[in-house]
Amino acid sequence: MGWLTHFLESYPELAVFLAVGVGYILGDIRIAGFAFGPVTGSLLAGLAIGQFAEVPISGMAKSFLFLLFLFGIGYSVGPQFLQALQRDGLRSLLLALVCTTTGLASAYVVSRFLGLDPGYSAGLLSGGLTQSAAMGTATEAVNRLAIAEEQRALYVAHIAVADAVCYIFGIVGAIWFCSVGAPKLLGADIVADAKAIEAELGLDQGSQGVLSGYHTFELRAFLVPPGAAIIGLTVGEAERLHATDRFYIQRIRRGKAIMPATLDLVLEADDVIAISGRRKALVEKFSERHAEEVDDDDLLDMPVKAVDVLLSERDMDGVTVGKIAQQDWTRGIYLRTLRRGTQELPIARGVKLSRGDVLTLVGPEDVIDAAAPRFGPVIAPTTSTDFVVLGLAIFVGGLVGVLARITIGGAVIALGTSVGALIAGLVVGHLRTRHPLFGRIPDGAVSLMTALGLASFVAMTGLHAGPVFIDAIREVGIGLFLGGIAVTMVPLLIGLAFGRFVLGMKSVLLLGALAGSLTMTAAMGAVQQRSGSPVAVLGYTPAYPISNILLTLWGTVIVILTAG
Repeated sequence: MGWLTHFLESYPELAVFLAVGVGYILGDIRIAGFAFGPVTGSLLAGLAIGQFAEVPISGMAKSFLFLLFLFGIGYSVGPQFLQALQRDGLRSLLLALVCTTTGLASAYVVSRFLGLDPGYSAGLLSGGLTQSAAMGTATEAVNRLAIAEEQRALYVAHIAVADAVCYIFGIVGAIWFCSVGAPKLLGADIVADAKAIEAELGLDQGSQGVLSGYHTFELRAFLVPPGAAIIGLTVGEAERLHATDRFYIQRIRRGKAIMPATLDLVLEADDVIAISGRRKALVEKFSERHAEEVDDDDLLDMPVKAVDVLLSERDMDGVTVGKIAQQDWTRGIYLRTLRRGTQELPIARGVKLSRGDVLTLVGPEDVIDAAAPRFGPVIAPTTSTDFVVLGLAIFVGGLVGVLARITIGGAVIALGTSVGALIAGLVVGHLRTRHPLFGRIPDGAVSLMTALGLASFVAMTGLHAGPVFIDAIREVGIGLFLGGIAVTMVPLLIGLAFGRFVLGMKSVLLLGALAGSLTMTAAMGAVQQRSGSPVAVLGYTPAYPISNILLTLWGTVIVILTAG
């Protein structure tokens, strides 16, 4: 153990990687269905290593990683941030504002009642509201306080201690409340409520994830036998027989000739037709009623394309999936997935599209090439990161954060480099919806920036706090834990009442929005599991980007409020 201690103290960069690796192992361990996740796992691993090794931590390295993380977060939510202010998710947005503001107020009241210093107060907020990013903004705010360097170091260590103590109930309490406690308080049958919303949206869950004919694309060949009901009908008339299933006749073999299926072409006996549609519906409806499936390689040998499209056209914003599906120019096109930020939305007729969404379209190559520009630019895969935009945006954002100042309680406070980097990410992310080739960063690179950036930052924070962890727990342990419970539950209870009685939100959407207000994806997943439906994500997605930003900023604010 002595050798290991000396080794880690001599090579602190390896101690950080050790903490991150062990942290991801700890984060994946499930106890009664509960897991801490990699970020908290890295914090706990750092605290544990810090018990036997005083690992020196570079402040510059911590800041560098945290700025990357914040820029990545802003870049990810930028396309949805301003849209959340405009679209019909306004109620989820208002709920997020109430919950996050109430959370800040609760953390301030509890910290004053317990007499906590700014470090403990910031950790109380970040842990109780399950927002580890607030640890970073709080750390920067502490480092700007006009106090002795030794006191600053102690406050920074206290942030990690308090976060570790309060996060345990923060995550468990949020998951339990959103999925079990809140439905009981509402007296709601969330399964029935979810089914009602599904019916309203036109969401069909009966085919194991294949949704309403808009989702899965398949091309099959059928022989039209004599006496079939579609003989004598035009292609357009035959397609309208199954308008809700969205069957489309793509090509026809008549004798030895293969011809395109124009809408006015009349179908004849012994035609072999290539039809696109949902596989289950093709087998159960079309083949049983009209034709016999055959194997025709030449007829089916047509180019089919799947592309990701960034929705950026203004006239597509707010339009429902069902309305777009009825347009002539979408004939033969199917929507495979719909992503908003990091979440995949259910595909249903009543779901509204929003600028910044990413749509995966499937269909014949020529049709896709003609239709995709109506939504926005095709997102071509790339492995190249625009480091010019990445570097300059963080620099300019940090510069603005240092120079921009606000007044709180008569004190003039700089926003700081962390807030500046977050704003820079938001701006670049938002500009992508207008200029898709600007500042391109592959999804994998963004994921590395956010995941490794935050995990490494909190691991370093844990390593720094490790030597004082035991003494700090003895000082404020039980009171801090109980205070964390209050910080978690008060905003959830107030948000529940506000969402039901003021906003009149439907129960499942309200629960999803509560999960989004604490940026707790696991809580949203628990609601989806208990309701047996994915619709909770429709309440989650408008609340998440706003809450993610505000809760991160609260790390700075709580330090300012409690340092006076």
